Amino acid sequence: MQNLQQHLANLGLAIPEIMLPRQGTDLEKWAVIACDQFTQDKAYWATVADTVGSAPSTLHLIFPEIYLGDPGRTERIRNIHHAMDAYLATGILTPLKKGLVYLERSTPYHQCRRGLMVAVDLEQYDWKAQTRALIRATEGTIAERLPPRMEVRRGAALESSHVILLIDDEADSLLPGLGEQAKKAGPPVYQTSLQGGGVSGWILDQETAWASLAEGLEALAQKARRSYGSPGEVPFLYAVGDGNHSLASAKAIWEEYKAAHAEEPGLMVHPARWALVEVENLYDPGIGFEPIHRLIFGAELGTVLDLLSQLPGFTSRLVAQPGELSALVGGEAQSRLGLIAGTELILVEVEASGLATDYLQPLVDGFIKDTPGTSIDYIHGEADLFKSAQHAGSTSVGILLPPVKKSGLFKTVAHRGPLPRKSFSMGEAVEKRFYLECRRLFL
Repeated sequence: MQNLQQHLANLGLAIPEIMLPRQGTDLEKWAVIACDQFTQDKAYWATVADTVGSAPSTLHLIFPEIYLGDPGRTERIRNIHHAMDAYLATGILTPLKKGLVYLERSTPYHQCRRGLMVAVDLEQYDWKAQTRALIRATEGTIAERLPPRMEVRRGAALESSHVILLIDDEADSLLPGLGEQAKKAGPPVYQTSLQGGGVSGWILDQETAWASLAEGLEALAQKARRSYGSPGEVPFLYAVGDGNHSLASAKAIWEEYKAAHAEEPGLMVHPARWALVEVENLYDPGIGFEPIHRLIFGAELGTVLDLLSQLPGFTSRLVAQPGELSALVGGEAQSRLGLIAGTELILVEVEASGLATDYLQPLVDGFIKDTPGTSIDYIHGEADLFKSAQHAGSTSVGILLPPVKKSGLFKTVAHRGPLPRKSFSMGEAVEKRFYLECRRLFL
């Protein structure tokens, strides 16, 4: 047992003690989508709040990013911490046996996506560019976005997670194999509908399942060294597919706590050293990669066209219908963008290779920095972009990005470091992870 847990520790994992709502809790109200979704849609979050009401819900444990600019941030975070304490004190959350949770998620777009809830070692994660850590960021991290998330995590009694780590299992054998073991062991420990889909979770509390996980991950680590690493170096085993800023905030809080308690015995086994995440396989058929679109505020369409005209081979033309623009941008080429400003639709073509974010993001960043009164938001989902851009006013322009391929992701990140921030999204907005499982953090 000790050797097995050490083997998993070498692979960056620990077996968590997961907590779930007590029997009888309405899980459809309990489970809430990731805090960084629907950031231009207050009506969505108002509907969630109305639906939840005073019922137990992770809505009371998170800080939806749409409210970050509102007054009363300190009070909101204080209320989050009070809710955590109350859920523990009143027994709303109850512990499972120590173990992993295997889960299957359905969405309006995919019938089944497999995942595994684990705790990952923040000592073996680094989001900075050119890192050689076991766990690496796939996209650039914006340090300025960390403080609000750090405030929520600092001293928090609980964590719930929307972080997804990817493994590079092209044969897609590890998680399906664990799923078979989980289903043979017993019925799901939770099951609920989610926004147009559902999720079920099974506990994996047997050493045989943990050993299968360790064996499978060890094989993937060896493959990583051969495919895109060097002999003897730390393998690139996990890529952050979603929740990069949340995981970076967890890392920052751990480093902060570690520095403040350096002399205390037992420091390196403190729960804050680990973060609860879902591990998924990059090649799971239930995972689609989608671009993350841009919405620029404080600029008219002509100004954005002038900005993009700096790109090589720039041409533009009017398009009549949203569906036509989507089809034109949605091809194989990474050299097409769509602009949406009210009812005006423009197709932009440039001479470029590689990801669209490689040539677009530096240009937009420089424009926002040098142009007072402008700002940018990142929109998950094509439909949400059209809705937001068409209703945001005459000084707002949506930028529709082309598709993103998921094959080769690990090799690309291993060789060049993180991609430009917000380069891709794992699925549409409603497919994002819902907060459901919890874990004790600062006791």
